Amino acid sequence: MKQMQVLPLSDIKIEDRFWSEYIRLVREVVVPYQWETLNDRVPDAEPSRAIRNFRIAAGEESGEFYGMVFQDSDVAKWLEAAGYLLQSGRDPELERIADDLVDLIVKAQREDGYLNTYYMLKEPGNEWTNLCECHELYTAGHLIEGAVAYFQATGKRAILDVACKFADYIDSVFGPEPGKLQGYDGHQEIELALVKLYETTGEERYLRLSQFFLNERGKEPHFYDKEYEERGQTVHWGSDFMVKNRSYSQAQAPIREQTSAEGHAVRLVYMCTAMADVAAKTGDSGLLQACRRLWNNIVTRRMYITGGIGSMAQEESFTLDYDLPNDTAYAETCASIGLIFFAQRMLRIEPHRRYADVMEKALYNTVLGGMAKDGRHFFYVNPLEVWPDACGKNHVYDHVKPVRQGWFGCACCPPNVARLLASLGQYIYTANENAVYVHLYVGGEANLTIQDHKVKLIQQSELPWSGRVRFTVEPETPVQFELMLRMPEWTDKSGVKLTVNGESCTIHTINGYAIIRRKWKSGDIIELDLPMPVMRMKGHPLLRETVGKVAISRGPLVYCLEEADNGKHLHQMYLQSSCELSVAFEPDLLGGVCVIKTEAERLSPRNWEDVLYKEDARNEYEPAAATFIPYFAWANRGEGEMTVWVREHI
Repeated sequence: MKQMQVLPLSDIKIEDRFWSEYIRLVREVVVPYQWETLNDRVPDAEPSRAIRNFRIAAGEESGEFYGMVFQDSDVAKWLEAAGYLLQSGRDPELERIADDLVDLIVKAQREDGYLNTYYMLKEPGNEWTNLCECHELYTAGHLIEGAVAYFQATGKRAILDVACKFADYIDSVFGPEPGKLQGYDGHQEIELALVKLYETTGEERYLRLSQFFLNERGKEPHFYDKEYEERGQTVHWGSDFMVKNRSYSQAQAPIREQTSAEGHAVRLVYMCTAMADVAAKTGDSGLLQACRRLWNNIVTRRMYITGGIGSMAQEESFTLDYDLPNDTAYAETCASIGLIFFAQRMLRIEPHRRYADVMEKALYNTVLGGMAKDGRHFFYVNPLEVWPDACGKNHVYDHVKPVRQGWFGCACCPPNVARLLASLGQYIYTANENAVYVHLYVGGEANLTIQDHKVKLIQQSELPWSGRVRFTVEPETPVQFELMLRMPEWTDKSGVKLTVNGESCTIHTINGYAIIRRKWKSGDIIELDLPMPVMRMKGHPLLRETVGKVAISRGPLVYCLEEADNGKHLHQMYLQSSCELSVAFEPDLLGGVCVIKTEAERLSPRNWEDVLYKEDARNEYEPAAATFIPYFAWANRGEGEMTVWVREHI
């Protein structure tokens, strides 16, 4: 099967009223802040010592390993984000810092290619003895991804050579051949990273190794049992749940036999990303079918309206169909990022609106919500309802933070947000020799080569506040191809307007994309107007948490009530099913956002003094005004209540 091509970041320039500020924030604030944090120079943040671990491994300092067993991955993701920023534009100071980091990594790498500061410093000699729990191949995968991104940005081979040397060593250890380890990591990541290394180097053995790790997962006799016995039944995390609960790491059955999203959410979507990659590279239709099954289970039964996935704090995992509690939601930021990876890979195989709609939903809501407007505070967990008074008192909510944190002991999410936003250009378009697909409406310039013709595509977008989009096509010489424009699920299809050079076009769609087929000449202009009605969203009848409630959305954004606008006790708010919802752009609020306002009612506490329960009590309501803000913007004005779903009077 043939994959659509992703445009290199060097060929994408984002100039967008909404997104350019986030790209600037990542470049000027987020990445520098995270570098300071990784070097333990931010007083109020939890210590990382991730860079110090590398210095000790390189012999530049003395000391002991500190942090999580996967602490190296924070450094690798920082390098990956830096690589993406450098692909998008020159930054000599960032490149100098990254070069120094590369020098440190080169110095820390063992002669045989192995590189993992936890095992090198804390458990030398125990390498590859606890793959189920200890993330060795996971951290290796992030190192490879960082190396590929930095090599593509600079052309400097030092870090790519580190990655290849490590991958070659891994290939010498793992595989189906006698004498090799026939196992896999408890946390998927190496699989998708090896595909990137294969695409960069052309070395087939990296693709074969990725395929081996995928195919080996879940086989009987079980690898986890074997290594558990060989290491004397010792465990890293204090219990044997990772060994015994195989579905936690999607090892309960071979991947082609899995039909539902189980276990740790991040691991599942990282695995699916690799499955889609390998299916495309090898033509494995069975693997692609497994991807489709898992995708459908996630998005039709196990995904929050915000694009969050993984509903349970325990094990950061999926639970069962339609179990999506709002106030105890986990919805890890990394899981939505992994869902975006998965969606993009499926779009490359079979361009269909359903994948891009979910990619957009997760991006605008959970991923953006995972970072504060200042670029220095982050959410690991993304609930859809928060009652701060209960946090710290009711331990059911121990994982919920009512305000974003400066850093985390397990700090996977902040650098993940940085690397995704730094690489945003890779998610806007895909192309082949005959067509260009527009998946996200993000302003800027894209330089493409179509049938050996150079084409510049200039996009101007008013999303997420308005659905007006304009494209200017500038081929060097006239060339015929199809421009495929996504018709999002959130628009009113009957009201969509599409013109080419001022002339109205009849809209024909294929898989949710409007198709414009013509011989393009320089200066051709396409204007697309996507109506953006305010939508009252309802949950499936089997969603227990949303029965009798409504969520408000507009365009790609989910909205919420926040205490700062509506006062406390948001659970008392009711909307009439017929109430008018008005939209207003407020330039001085939260950096400039559209708010949605309406008349509402609030359940009255009158006549309930010193009484907890009453027989046949009649509810009394008071008039109230309700103001909804975009979900991604909540918790930027101090601590307070928040809710996405609101009770409704029918």
